[in-house]
Amino acid sequence: MIHFEWPWLALSLPLPLLVHWLLPARPAVTQSALRVPFLEDFAGAEAKTLRRQHPWILRVAAIAWCFLVLAVTRPQWLGEPIEQAVSGRDLMMAVDLSGSMEVQDFVVNKRAVDRLTAIKWVANDFISRRAGDRIGLILFGTQAYLQAPLTFDRQTVMTLLNESVIGLAGDNTAIGDAIGLAIKRLKNQPADNRVLILLTDGANTAGEVAPLKAAELAAANKLKIYTIGVGADEMIVRSFFGNRKVNPSADLDENTMVKIAEATGGRYFRARNTDELNNIYMLLDKLEPVEKDKQFFRPRADLYYWPLALALTLAAGLGLRKANVL
Repeated sequence: MIHFEWPWLALSLPLPLLVHWLLPARPAVTQSALRVPFLEDFAGAEAKTLRRQHPWILRVAAIAWCFLVLAVTRPQWLGEPIEQAVSGRDLMMAVDLSGSMEVQDFVVNKRAVDRLTAIKWVANDFISRRAGDRIGLILFGTQAYLQAPLTFDRQTVMTLLNESVIGLAGDNTAIGDAIGLAIKRLKNQPADNRVLILLTDGANTAGEVAPLKAAELAAANKLKIYTIGVGADEMIVRSFFGNRKVNPSADLDENTMVKIAEATGGRYFRARNTDELNNIYMLLDKLEPVEKDKQFFRPRADLYYWPLALALTLAAGLGLRKANVL
């Protein structure tokens, strides 16, 4: 449908007539003149020419004025309402990029991949489902970095996650600093909707803040933390002396992960393979559901330039006509 942003400006449509009626008429100029016997013939011809031209000029000027008034009312085309889910939840993801994440104990599409690749594979689908949430991304290793601030642009967050590489933030694991950075970025947001999802495969080996101390600060700031321990319990290693089973997650500090989650009102999850990781994200959708309240957005397209272009074209035509006459 067509919508006018400033319809009250249509009241200016009769303005030229009001100016014509209200302004005083130009006084007649009286001056001496030489009377020529045959001057009446020229006067009659001029009057006939004006009678032929003035109505056409006035009509074109009136049409140009109408188009100009139509343009200033700013007509717009309103599209169909688009439904948007808005929950107001602020959800931050903290992903471990330490050196141990390169262990290939996950399988995606029947191919062994490292832990970070598996996280990317599953997290993309999770992020795409969080319509209405503001998503942020923290990457941590020896240091913790804010890779993406809170945003409704889920595609950008997925792109930044997919572009991350192991070792980008250092080879160690600063879990406490990652939690501290999340607290800093979320402390000014509504207290009832602050959520951090922390994914790691090891123990805290770097950073300025101890994980449990960071958990206390998170609880004081009403930040709920869901911790996810990533890594298989068993892996076959081939060597010169044959195959042997090892536990690639021996360094995972599950005790600390559980305490962090419990201190903040969250939960700890164990992801030993891609299916378990996907099930965790599905469960998180239930624990932190997207609100059902909807908002509607109607796309707008301005149309004012069409009547404005017509008005300017007619005005230019009148100007050229006058120039030719002169």
